[in-house]
Amino acid sequence: MVSLGLVVAEFNAPITEEMEESAREAAEDRGANVVETLHVPGAYDTPLAADRLARRPDVEAVAVVGTIVTGDTDHDQVIGHAAAAKLSDVSLDRDTPVALGITGPGMSAEEARERTDYGARAVESAVDLAEEL
Repeated sequence: MVSLGLVVAEFNAPITEEMEESAREAAEDRGANVVETLHVPGAYDTPLAADRLARRPDVEAVAVVGTIVTGDTDHDQVIGHAAAAKLSDVSLDRDTPVALGITGPGMSAEEARERTDYGARAVESAVDLAEEL
């Protein structure tokens, strides 16, 4: 059984709440144990939380979920690129799988609602990689 940390970005709730539910269901289906869940304000804030979880000896992998909806500026692009790059850094620095389940940037709210299954996908990726490594 893989022990998971889960990071949930709260910006754009209730979409992210559905993503969290999807992630928890996938963990249960895969027999993984979510040992701790950290809720953070937004996608930009996820790398620090993922790093904290990845440092824990009882966490074998981290799944990160959130969504970035486009606005009138390029802010969504900046957030998306920064979060993805730093989450990859956490994974490599901590030698712990960190799965990216953040949808966007460049999506409408409706497109984000259609992708709440990315919560499950992140958990499945984290479990698969932890088991493989």
